[in-house]
Amino acid sequence: MAPLSVLSTRTKSSTTSLTRNSKLFKTIIKAIQDKKGENIISLDLKNIPEAVADFFIICEATSTTQVKAISDYIEVLVKDELGETPYKHEGFQALQWVLIDYVNIVIHVMQPDTRKFYRLEDMWSDAQVQGHTD
Repeated sequence: MAPLSVLSTRTKSSTTSLTRNSKLFKTIIKAIQDKKGENIISLDLKNIPEAVADFFIICEATSTTQVKAISDYIEVLVKDELGETPYKHEGFQALQWVLIDYVNIVIHVMQPDTRKFYRLEDMWSDAQVQGHTD
């Protein structure tokens, strides 16, 4: 399985730093929870100079159908409530790992085996981690 390439082609916006209280952040978490995403965490990357975003939000889905449902609903809810569309997204073909890039927030919707294999939380271990439950 090839890693997703979208993050190597863009840079984080330096003009606006988001927080976990931002409307975009809260809307994304709500969308994931509404579609029953599991093991939802956010990584605060603002203090990591080489980070490509302020936050990564990572969650699991137990099937390709659920990966698609969560990913689609994130985009629909953010568009409906905030009028924003992603800068880019990818992974909709295999549905093992979908990445949705809102520039300062990047969402990773992953199947459990894919998440265990890539271990994003370990890769960004300097980040402040917060769990998100209903």
